[in-house]
Amino acid sequence: MAEIKMDSDQEILREAEEVLRVHLGPAKATRFWIAWSGGTGDYVQMKETLFKGGTVNSLYERIQGLKSGTEPGPAE
Repeated sequence: MAEIKMDSDQEILREAEEVLRVHLGPAKATRFWIAWSGGTGDYVQMKETLFKGGTVNSLYERIQGLKSGTEPGPAE
């Protein structure tokens, strides 16, 4: 009996990415992936937790610290 080879999910995603890139071009394929992978969860709840008590100025200062490397990022 012949053995059936099943592609892994990663192999299928890699193949789909290549098909999109070839047929749409890199820019349109990238835009597709961004639009398609909209994310999960409740952003409103997450932002309230992340930015609780913050101001526009404090957020700006935090961004500048991340850019200059003086403030640790989320994984640090």
